[in-house]
Amino acid sequence: MILNKESAIKIAESLLQIKAIKLNPTSPFQWASGWNSPIYCDNRKALSYPIVRTYIRQQLVDAITKHFPNVDVIAGVATGGIAHGALVAEAMGLPFAYIRSAAKEHGMQNLIEGDILKGQNVVVVEDLISTGTSSLNAVDALIENESNVLGMVAIFTYGFELAETNFKKKKCKLITLSDYNTLIEVAANTNYISNSDIESLAEWRKNPHQWTPTLKNNK
Repeated sequence: MILNKESAIKIAESLLQIKAIKLNPTSPFQWASGWNSPIYCDNRKALSYPIVRTYIRQQLVDAITKHFPNVDVIAGVATGGIAHGALVAEAMGLPFAYIRSAAKEHGMQNLIEGDILKGQNVVVVEDLISTGTSSLNAVDALIENESNVLGMVAIFTYGFELAETNFKKKKCKLITLSDYNTLIEVAANTNYISNSDIESLAEWRKNPHQWTPTLKNNK
């Protein structure tokens, strides 16, 4: 669920302008998973642009205030959710912690960095949702810590059916500021992409792990 359409459009426009999101259907990027993708998203770039950074922070604050008013602690997911989560916690005057992708191999071997007391209400901040696996691993770590996870807020989601299924299974409410459909709409309206590119991007979203650009884009 996106927070609202107006902010979703504005954030998509901003992310395209600062090149935090790049679209290249004819020469795809390769994700760490091995998937070929016509889109690459790095929302950490927004941190370098104060106006964009501040708008994203405020929209995340608004999302939490509206959907998770009883929050006690903000928790960011390493690495992309750490800085954005810390900005949100500062704006809301709340404690902050973050969840590592894996426990440290030395020292206290922490998976959660910072203090979250048992039973506290936690909202997780993430920058990007793809399949949802790493984001929900953070939720599992908090549940193991006996925290009460109210839900998650994120800047952008690809809207994969797999992610929606994973969040439903975990019973974790997800609110995002913008999404793939809004991004493509904005890119098309601003002539950032062509009609043939729109078709290719739509096909990729249907079956991302098997998508290939060759025949369609060489016609």
